[in-house]
Amino acid sequence: MPKYFVTAILAAAFAFCCPLATHAADRGPSTPEERQQALDYTKDFLANPLGPNAGHEREWVTRWAIEVPDVHMALCILLEKQPKGTKQDADLIFAAIILSQTAFAIQHPDAKPDSHEAFLAGIQGALQVYEELLAAKPKDRQPYLDDLLQRRAAGTLPQWVADRAAAACKK
Repeated sequence: MPKYFVTAILAAAFAFCCPLATHAADRGPSTPEERQQALDYTKDFLANPLGPNAGHEREWVTRWAIEVPDVHMALCILLEKQPKGTKQDADLIFAAIILSQTAFAIQHPDAKPDSHEAFLAGIQGALQVYEELLAAKPKDRQPYLDDLLQRRAAGTLPQWVADRAAAACKK
């Protein structure tokens, strides 16, 4: 993975978390309404990543997940290659991973944040957004992501995620 991609991801994560650290300490656990809002926003974002509400939804879920003390996800870079295409495409695919893992954490509160199932949820979300981007721009095919779509269709994506997590997410 290119060094600049990892640096960009870390910079984005710090940009979100550091200003919010004081707010996170001040608030209590998430409410059922907030968890439902996060799930609704994630569902809409995954279905319409280029839509007029996508930016707001992505930002709200990300900030909320950082602020609440009871929803946890682990960040592990499973995609070995940065998604090509526009910077916006790469940002949307990365956001899909974050939002999808957050949704998984809400729906499976007893699951470990660094479980293969949580990571699989993130990759599934990324592939869903990739398919939506392809519908808008069919010429923007990405062989690396196309391979993951084929693995999903063949039923081998869960094993790929487990293998990548074992290699990339050292504990």
